[in-house]
Amino acid sequence: MSIDITGLPAEGVVFGTSPLAELGVCLHALAEPGHHPGLHGWATATAAGLQPDLADRLHEAEFLWRTTFSDVFMPFAGLTGGGGGTGETLADELDLLDRLDDERFVSAALEFTCVSCYSTGGPSPLSDPARRERSLELAAGRGPRQLDFTRRLLDDPAAVRTWIRRLFEDCDEAFFADTWRRVSPRLAADARHKTELLRHKGLDETLRAVSPALSVDGDRTRISADKLAVGRTTAIDPAVGAGLTLIPTSFGWPHLLILHAPGWRPVIHYPVGSPELPGASPVELLTLRMEALAHPMRMRLCRHLARAAHTTSELADTYGITAPEVSRHLSVLKRAGLVTTRRRGRYVLHQLDVTLVARLGSDFLETVLR
Repeated sequence: MSIDITGLPAEGVVFGTSPLAELGVCLHALAEPGHHPGLHGWATATAAGLQPDLADRLHEAEFLWRTTFSDVFMPFAGLTGGGGGTGETLADELDLLDRLDDERFVSAALEFTCVSCYSTGGPSPLSDPARRERSLELAAGRGPRQLDFTRRLLDDPAAVRTWIRRLFEDCDEAFFADTWRRVSPRLAADARHKTELLRHKGLDETLRAVSPALSVDGDRTRISADKLAVGRTTAIDPAVGAGLTLIPTSFGWPHLLILHAPGWRPVIHYPVGSPELPGASPVELLTLRMEALAHPMRMRLCRHLARAAHTTSELADTYGITAPEVSRHLSVLKRAGLVTTRRRGRYVLHQLDVTLVARLGSDFLETVLR
């Protein structure tokens, strides 16, 4: 993953906090507590306190934050001429979300069906019939809720946008306002500290302090993120202005998120703090499983399988390989007990056993989820 910063002035790299982005990772932690071993207590207590209606609505839209981190949580990065500034409050950032045009909003909201097109850009499913049909086809493979949501969003984006804003406002009232009051001082302090570090020590040392997975090349023209995902973007875009925004998160570990959609300002969403995971498996079992994971393509497949269940054809489409090749890799992972399989109608879905993989150690889990 790389960000071209050629010609970016020093003042173009900014640190800030984003309540909407933090809400996104909070919702992810509620939906996937296995990704966040240090947040089990918070997730359990918060989920138990949700009113049934809110819990049902969160379940209806959870693919916006469960399988991918939708860019709707960072609307400041997609506003033409917006300058990349975040909002001070959740209400401020929801206002920024309202300012996104429908094309950008729909493309961001349907990232879970168009992940293979994320880095290439192009017209949204709202205006391109072929991409609309493909979005509906992929949504059908994810299940009836996703298909219904995709149809509603494509048919009446204004109504769905209103529904989503109300959902986020209700989350704020139910639990997030208290959560944000607790974590925001630490995040603001980290953003200030990193800003001072950038001013006095330079970009190289600042990126190392943000995450050991980040580095800048020798001539300071490209930032690289050591992630299994592949993508590239630029911090110089006339549509949204020159700049790179870095946002700390208290709930995000082990995920290091890079917003790299074409035409959006690049954003690095980095975790503050790294809790420890439990110990490893017995040597024989660990050896079997690590041998199964030694192939680079299987590591990349695990990135998707850790986030959600996928069909063989979806994985083949995402990585540009044949379905039989995917099946061979899945067979190796299944023999090691790392992947589970279930059937939904005519679709066979495969998913990584995240709880089991956690026993392999925090390094591997952090790598596939980063």
